[in-house]
Parts: sequence; structure tokens; C-alpha cells
Amino acid sequence: MAVSVQAKAHLLGDDFVEATERALAAGQPGQVSDAELERVMTAAVRLYAAKAETDKPPAHPITPSAVTPTDIVVTVSDLIRAAGMNLWDLSMWFNRKKS
Repeated sequence: MAVSVQAKAHLLGDDFVEATERALAAGQPGQVSDAELERVMTAAVRLYAAKAETDKPPAHPITPSAVTPTDIVVTVSDLIRAAGMNLWDLSMWFNRKKS
């Protein structure tokens, strides 16, 4: 029986989440390589942005109860810097109307 693309994506997501949870529980975030994290983050950001621009955008990009405000600010700040942007650039997009 062939496994659908959606089922394969779910299984791959589970593998990454499980590896991440093990690394964090052990206090060893280095167990997930920087290269793998970059690869997954890049793919997730691109996919979220594509879905956000559709007629049915995702309800939330994260599970709010699973992350702290510090987690969010650290990640967003580093994403902005990595893209060569600044807060002024962000302010132009922040208040735009969603379709």
C-alpha cells in the first residue's frame, strides 16, 4: 500500500519533534545539528508563508502553550536578523490586512 505525501510529511514531522523533545529533555540541544535545524526551520517558514497567503491560512503558526514568550522573541529576532531585516521592515508588514 502506498503512503500518501501527507502521511509521509506527518511521519517526518514526528521524527523531528521526537528528536527535539529528547534533546531538550536531556538538556542537550546540540543533539540536533545546526544544519538540520536550519533546514527544518527554512522549510517550515516557507511552507507557513505559502499557506498564510491562501484563502484558508493556518489558525496559528505555533501551539501557544508549548512555547514561552522568550522562545518567540529569540526566534523572531534571529529570523529578522538572518533575513537582513530590521524592526522598521517588520512594522510595514505587521499591520497589513490579511486577505
